[in-house]
Amino acid sequence: MAVCQLTGKAFLNGHRVSHSNIKTKHRRKANVQKKRIYDVATGCFVRVKLSTRALRMLTRKPLAGLLRRAAGRRKRS
Repeated sequence: MAVCQLTGKAFLNGHRVSHSNIKTKHRRKANVQKKRIYDVATGCFVRVKLSTRALRMLTRKPLAGLLRRAAGRRKRS
């Protein structure tokens, strides 16, 4: 299953609606990419599965800050 390790984004449930308005169940997968990212804090590369939204966040914020925020979000859930 495609799940982002940083944001927790997974899949969406919905319906495909035909021209005759027949609804069939449909699951839309998250756009998750495997990436090697350099972590400045540890000085090594980290291999992660990230959604494209999380990749855009990485261009603005450092990896260590995002990981800390994601860990805090997991503890509350």
